[in-house]
Amino acid sequence: MPVVKRPPRRTATPAAPAAHRRTARLAACFAVLVSAAVGCAPQDDSGPDAASGSGAAKSSTAPSAATCAKGKLATHTPGKLTVGTDKPAYAPWFRDDDPSNGKGFESAVAYALAERLGYGRADVVWQTVPFNTAVAPGAKKFDLDVNQISVSDERKRAVDFSSGYYDVRQAVIALKDSPAAKAGSTADLKHVKLGAQVGTTSLDVVNDVIKPDRPAAVFQKNDYAKTALKNGQVEAIVVDLPTAFYITSAEVQDARIVGQFASAGDKPEQFGFVLDKGSRLTPCVSGAVDSLRKDGTLARLEKEWLSEAADAPVLK
Repeated sequence: MPVVKRPPRRTATPAAPAAHRRTARLAACFAVLVSAAVGCAPQDDSGPDAASGSGAAKSSTAPSAATCAKGKLATHTPGKLTVGTDKPAYAPWFRDDDPSNGKGFESAVAYALAERLGYGRADVVWQTVPFNTAVAPGAKKFDLDVNQISVSDERKRAVDFSSGYYDVRQAVIALKDSPAAKAGSTADLKHVKLGAQVGTTSLDVVNDVIKPDRPAAVFQKNDYAKTALKNGQVEAIVVDLPTAFYITSAEVQDARIVGQFASAGDKPEQFGFVLDKGSRLTPCVSGAVDSLRKDGTLARLEKEWLSEAADAPVLK
């Protein structure tokens, strides 16, 4: 939209009342035009309310149904919704390393979201996007990304986030015969050789909550962390709780969940959809996530795909 320039100010004098009236009319027209321009500009959802404790991403004006209807969204490919995620696409978030099959929590949520926005299953296009690329500054080649990415103030400086679609806790995994498996508190883990994936809140928990007495091993992918655990290169790794249950039940069966960490403060850690910074899609995606939460869809999908993420001991 073109920038509206303010007309030159004219100073009315008692000898020229007609000029004064013209100035007032010009000022009124200018205010109306500026108001229209602001209404058309993309809204920045990266402010302090972008991800509240309830998971809602706020904007100054709620999007209308017409604005968020299919055909009105400014997607990369008209009529299509391009969704990014990493590869491999891990269970239980996805199944069989195939995001497009609708199986696994995040795949199912992505399709439910697309439907809520008016896109059929055939209209969803999946794209491989590495975790760190998704949250890095710069224009995106996807409309939204779903990859167990936690909402954080630091990341919101580079990208937009939708409302949170899942409240998550972090957990520690160790081999059953390892001394680390007997840890009952955070203090017991300070002398353990720990590992976590780079750029994740799992690594933040290691560094900021456990604060081990030696640097953590940092891995590009969770697959590498699991291999390091099996090979004894690390004594324990930190991942999100549903992933911990899947790893210990299906991938590293001689490992166990040592415990989980309680949420810090009143604001739970949440996974959110990632969008381009300043994306006009953000309020529409957040509105769709909020509706999925409100009508119980998110809870139903969580029960269906993440039912194994039952309670684990809380480490204090």
